[in-house]
Amino acid sequence: MVVGSAGALTVIRSSSGPGEARRTARHIRRSDPGHYQLFVQGRGSAYARQNGHENRLAPGDISLTDLSRPFHCVHPARTAILVRFPRAVLPLRERDVAAVAGARIPGDHGLGAVVSDLARQIPHHLDRPGGPRLGGALLDLLTVAIAGRLDRCAALPPDVRNGALLARVHSFIEAHVADPDLTPAAVADAHHISVRYLHKLFRNEQTTVAAHIRRRRLERCCRDLLDPAQSHRPVSAVGRAWGFAGATQFSRAFRETYGMPPGEFREAHRHHPPIAAEA
Repeated sequence: MVVGSAGALTVIRSSSGPGEARRTARHIRRSDPGHYQLFVQGRGSAYARQNGHENRLAPGDISLTDLSRPFHCVHPARTAILVRFPRAVLPLRERDVAAVAGARIPGDHGLGAVVSDLARQIPHHLDRPGGPRLGGALLDLLTVAIAGRLDRCAALPPDVRNGALLARVHSFIEAHVADPDLTPAAVADAHHISVRYLHKLFRNEQTTVAAHIRRRRLERCCRDLLDPAQSHRPVSAVGRAWGFAGATQFSRAFRETYGMPPGEFREAHRHHPPIAAEA
């Protein structure tokens, strides 16, 4: 079990054999921390019950548990991510949250998939400088996912809606970064917003949309160039694999970022590799 923090979130990465978790009214009277808990199913499955909702959670599925209300969960051997946070940081009315507490949110499509993917990334950023930002993005996404189930998205604060949208944009870019047709216009079109509004979302990101896409492509290329198992691949093939349209474009962008052409970079680090680039 790994425990850490990401802003207001306490994150637990759990791996266990068969078991169950139960919280009764007696437990709550004895100790009520006033927290919610986001449950993200990893390997295996779980059977959870709260507020009249009874669900089987498959890998990737998520469910929000209100720790101030009774619940029961039974599971075989499994892994899971548990994210606990104070009720006050979720900008939704408690009665609205109660309506979905214990319900299964599918993790294979829609916002549920984005929440699930981001929650599974957070354990890799525990107690790091970027942790609070990831934690905030997760809360925004979860808020919009819950509000969407209640048809209350329009009532959410604009910063919450925008934060969730920005997190979805980042997730989309990560999933399509190898596509040479991934441009700011393509990203905006996929999210049914204008390019101007997309640039507005990135205003506080200290980069532009195009620069962010280019940086993520270069980081993937750098990783492959440093990989001994891929030393036989032509440099131009590495660039094409990560969305660069031609060798000249790739070489120019790589030199501007790393100070040398990609071929020289690979050769320079063949026997003395640097710290691996961010994947």
